[in-house]
Amino acid sequence: MSRPVLFVTRELPSQAQKRLDALADVEVRQSKSTEAISRSDLLDGVATADGLLCMLSDKIDEELLGAANPRLKVISTCSVGYDHVDTELVKRRGLPLGYTPDVLTDATADTTVLLALMASRRAKEALCIVHKGRGEFSLSTGLGTQFTNKTLGIVGFGRIGRATVERLAPFGFSKTMYVSRRPLHDEAQKLNAQHVPLPQLLAEADLICICCPLTSETTNMFNKDTFSLMKSTAIVVNTARGAIVNQEDLLHTLENGQIAAAGLDVTVPEPLHADHPLVKHPRCVVLPHIGSATEETRNAMANLAIDNALAGIFGQPLKAKVEL
Repeated sequence: MSRPVLFVTRELPSQAQKRLDALADVEVRQSKSTEAISRSDLLDGVATADGLLCMLSDKIDEELLGAANPRLKVISTCSVGYDHVDTELVKRRGLPLGYTPDVLTDATADTTVLLALMASRRAKEALCIVHKGRGEFSLSTGLGTQFTNKTLGIVGFGRIGRATVERLAPFGFSKTMYVSRRPLHDEAQKLNAQHVPLPQLLAEADLICICCPLTSETTNMFNKDTFSLMKSTAIVVNTARGAIVNQEDLLHTLENGQIAAAGLDVTVPEPLHADHPLVKHPRCVVLPHIGSATEETRNAMANLAIDNALAGIFGQPLKAKVEL
């Protein structure tokens, strides 16, 4: 009797890849590349798959589900976000959708702090000076700002948002504000954070960290109107999803000095081209979506994605399932 087929769209981190290679109960078919799989290869692969282990870059839509094996039993995405998946179509097909929450909280919060510090201390400009062979001491130029006695604003008070507050608190913020769909009293009390309307947070916060999921409500949330409410000294950091920020409006805001700086780990598209104005802007730090890019986190994500895929193939409950 033939084994069920698990199709994997990318090479996994080393530890998880060794586990995948050793699986005996399924036939693993895999794109052994570190780059995103081509659309044609993805469609070909899913045509014979009983389970699909995909990445954030793999669009799961009507075309893919139409090309999929009628015996496809599960879709497991190696990501906490699933905005690349047409969830209504997946639900209609009766497929469980696995994802990888919780395991990337610490790494993403760390990256949020990294970008906040780089932006506030003008590290990008400082590195450019070093690369040009300059860098004489100056008492009055290239000065950044520190967070002592400043106001922290968190947009999205889930696990990553709260972990970000925990990491930033020792820097001396005098006030922490957050925006979420509903107040989270117990969690907020532990972190001495205040639930406020978005306009108030934008107007008062010195550092604004975007930690919310991408939804129809948060798409393009940060645009010329929201930027106009901010202090001219404000710093904006986005480690959530690129489409939450209107990049053209952000560029215009930076060029006009309406805010002080920005740090982006997520963009549209990913990565941004090297010639993109935001990549070149001295007061915008852009990273290539490294929020979860640690050995520990990426292996944990991949192992959870494998667990979900195997559970779905063999008719067992998924460890982490999206409620559709």
